[in-house]
Amino acid sequence: MLTIKLMAAKDYESVIEMMRVFYSSSAVATNGSEEIFRNDIDNCIGDCPYLEGYVFLYDNSVAGYAMLAKSFSTEYGKPCIWIEDIYIKPEFRGMGIGTEFFADIERKYPNCLLRLEVEKYNQSAIKFYKKSGYEFLPYSEMKKDLKP
Repeated sequence: MLTIKLMAAKDYESVIEMMRVFYSSSAVATNGSEEIFRNDIDNCIGDCPYLEGYVFLYDNSVAGYAMLAKSFSTEYGKPCIWIEDIYIKPEFRGMGIGTEFFADIERKYPNCLLRLEVEKYNQSAIKFYKKSGYEFLPYSEMKKDLKP
């Protein structure tokens, strides 16, 4: 049985371990860092209004996690929910966890723009996202990281 719950302090170590695996995989273009992982989890379990974290439990075993970032899209004139991270442990893939999570997010955030990033060579993720109704945008993003 699948349970999707908000991330809590007791999930800290299992989530950080999954983040280490996820960010060292070919599914992510950056490697992250322990500092970033801890900051992300702290903000998920703290009172940050911009970040939400979820943990997936399958038969009471930790099966994965996800993080959502909230913003507003002036291009579409509506709130925007970025699916920043979604990781499901290999032994739990193909069990409907991602599908159920996306359905939950769509119910929780109706009339929003949902966005995510995917590496172009991650064909299994692309296939899943397309099946879930996502489509590629016709432009590239740019960034500038302002460090203290």
